[in-house]
Amino acid sequence: MKKSTFRGGLLIITLCLAFAAPSRGYDVTDEISIGGILAGAYQYQTGDNLEKRDGGALSFQPEFSFHPNERHEIFFDFAFAAGNGINAITEFNLAPWGADLEDDVKSINGRNRDYLLTAWYKHTFRFSDTHSLGLTGGIVDSTTYVDQNAFANDENTQFMNEALANSRSALFPGDDVGGVVEWEIGSFDVTALGMNVGENEDGNNYNYFAGQIGYRLETLLGQGNYRWIVELTSREFLDKDGNEERLLGTFLSCDQELGEIFGVWIRFGWQDDKALVEYDYLLSGGINITGKWYGREYDNIGVGYAYLNGGDDSGFDYTQVAEAYWRFVLHEYFALTADLQYMADECQADEGDISGVILGIRGTVEF
Repeated sequence: MKKSTFRGGLLIITLCLAFAAPSRGYDVTDEISIGGILAGAYQYQTGDNLEKRDGGALSFQPEFSFHPNERHEIFFDFAFAAGNGINAITEFNLAPWGADLEDDVKSINGRNRDYLLTAWYKHTFRFSDTHSLGLTGGIVDSTTYVDQNAFANDENTQFMNEALANSRSALFPGDDVGGVVEWEIGSFDVTALGMNVGENEDGNNYNYFAGQIGYRLETLLGQGNYRWIVELTSREFLDKDGNEERLLGTFLSCDQELGEIFGVWIRFGWQDDKALVEYDYLLSGGINITGKWYGREYDNIGVGYAYLNGGDDSGFDYTQVAEAYWRFVLHEYFALTADLQYMADECQADEGDISGVILGIRGTVEF
């Protein structure tokens, strides 16, 4: 391990500690609030057919909200980052840390837009305490509205690997022009989303549509959320012969509390592979354990596994990911996470299979 890289990793964690100030979602006025997250991570990989690699990165995402009343909200979300960690140098196909890092926050979706992730206006029609309709327009992130999960949806505070943070076999584009309709009535919610995305990996501009039906279940064990998602694109994705095809996929994302200590989650997704796609289906799941069992209720342990089947002509038979993390809350606003990942890429060729472990530490300040 290079000493300079190791020192860089320590610097990231030190910066996180330095920024741990006692404020979260600071209200400038009754209508204006400022919040955000500062996260730094250092990771080291080793394994079969792998170079020993290590690296650190720092991500800062401030948020600004103007909320004059319960009907209107204007929101801005920015991202600034230093370094790409080992995402850019690992031999694995999936990113060991799914955060928005240095290369991700520049020329977003080929739009020549840097650092501004989302900017939207939302109007809410509230018919009763359990019945509302929300209309949102602007620059939006699809994963804010579809494929949510209580235990596996945030790469800065939960699982780090991108396959466990969201359904990696899906498209779920982020940070581009679109509109969202959210209808909530009782325990049910229906979401419809449309976006125009600057470019895909083929360099083509495309339209994206997604719908989600959700149900919130309240039992003696706790709350559960059950969601069915369908996504569809316009025909701007190439197949192996260079013909344009659309993407179509359907997914389930569920989470359920099992008392005050345990929780479970699962995702299952399928994607049509007429166009060239890396993975055509995914099965993932895991457990969440709160720190209440050892007297620290804000801590938590997460264990997750994902199996991703390779799409036609993707070069992969399958990818497996297993991850375990322990998030230790040192302060009301600051937490350290010890993270261990195992990944294996099984290639379609006779040679090229890789597997190994990634050790990581992450510091996170939420304000």
